[in-house]
Amino acid sequence: MEHILSCRSRGLPGLPVLLLGGFVTVFDLFVVNVAAPVIQQQFAASFAAIGMIIAGYELAFGMLLIGGGRLGDRFGRRRLFRLGMLAFTLTSALCGLATSLTMLIVARFLQGAAAALLFPQIYALLRVLYDEQQRRRAFAWLGMTLGLAAIVGQVFGGMIVEADIFGSGWRTIFLINLPIGVVAIVVARRIPESRLEHAQRLDGIGLLLAAAGLLMLFLPLLEGPSRHWPWWIAPMLVAGIVLLWAFWHWQRHLTRRAQDAVLDPALFRQGAFTRGVAVVLAIYSTASSFFLCFALLLQSGIGLSPFQAGTLFAPASVAFIIGSLLAPLGVRRWGDAALAGGVLIYAGGLGMLLVQICWGEGGAQPLWLVPGLVVLGFGQALSMTPLLNRLLGWVPAPQAGMAAGVIATVQQIGGALGIAISGMLFVPLLAEAGHLERYVQAFAGAMAYNLLALLFALLMLIGLIRRRRGKEVEHYRG
Repeated sequence: MEHILSCRSRGLPGLPVLLLGGFVTVFDLFVVNVAAPVIQQQFAASFAAIGMIIAGYELAFGMLLIGGGRLGDRFGRRRLFRLGMLAFTLTSALCGLATSLTMLIVARFLQGAAAALLFPQIYALLRVLYDEQQRRRAFAWLGMTLGLAAIVGQVFGGMIVEADIFGSGWRTIFLINLPIGVVAIVVARRIPESRLEHAQRLDGIGLLLAAAGLLMLFLPLLEGPSRHWPWWIAPMLVAGIVLLWAFWHWQRHLTRRAQDAVLDPALFRQGAFTRGVAVVLAIYSTASSFFLCFALLLQSGIGLSPFQAGTLFAPASVAFIIGSLLAPLGVRRWGDAALAGGVLIYAGGLGMLLVQICWGEGGAQPLWLVPGLVVLGFGQALSMTPLLNRLLGWVPAPQAGMAAGVIATVQQIGGALGIAISGMLFVPLLAEAGHLERYVQAFAGAMAYNLLALLFALLMLIGLIRRRRGKEVEHYRG
């Protein structure tokens, strides 16, 4: 049962500061893509190291997201929001002041953990503080804010990197969070506190097993190509699989005893949900890998400045926002087939880009890439935005909360997985940095994975649509 320590207000109390919290977590996810080539040049870093700066944030965010939500339910969402914002501000400072690549990677992992503490409180507070009409307005504002954060992260991020304020270069993209964090922490005191009277306990053993297992899998996949697959890669992969197997069995043990688990294995006995999670993993694995590889192509290969590269990203983000607004209309009219159509459009946009880059004038005239970017962003929105709501509709209401946490976690882990797999294709093809042809080959090789992942998602969606239609026909006949 929800316990709200302060009464509801007629307006939207605390909405600006909650939106600010959502803004910074998404901003810091996207802004690093534009800064990645500059960071790589300064530290003479490998693709694996740059990939870990992005994937480390996503991994920590995804692995600890469910835990952050449960801590808020138990100890108070406002308290955890402020604590998460404080941690995010401090880790942002640590990122901005990093003196080595290792320090930056560790700081980004800690920043992702702070985001996992902060972000779930935003959704929970929006859900409990407002009535149904207010809630619709609040979530609409949140959706627009997160879309705007993606645009600003790329355009404004490129601008501040290029401006080199006080000689800080890329560090400003992190240090800018300090004043934002201070303001948010102070203003958040006015948000009414809320918590669950009988909140679930945090499964620390489960979280530790999952985190260790995922790290053991992703580290060798990221480092392997750059280090020419040394002997220790295989044992680490095996250790990661064993730890994830132990996590799964630990969750089964807890659920049999009716204890609080991170994950209820019963969720995955529902075939539609399991296939839907596979679709989410495949589609979201294409986003981060695309933005990272495309940023390296634009800046290190074609020679654009960070601001020019960030501006070129903007059309895709604008198309994504427009597509997000239109996606619910498409689903209402065509149902699940609209999701499959979105995946096709997404793949078509990626194909347009590859044609322009590999055989057209995209390398010499980057503006020729804009149509492909618009189609790609529009397709991403049509496939990603409605997918999560549709997937939640396939699980029973009592499991909806845990299912939402699983889906959010899979989104972030998918992003890290895409970077790891695309790196396995990007690095071998980039035999010598500085030559446009090699960057084009490396980008095309990495995007081959994205096209295969989208094909897999499309086939899975078609299978889901046919099964659901078959069940509807059986139900009608019965």
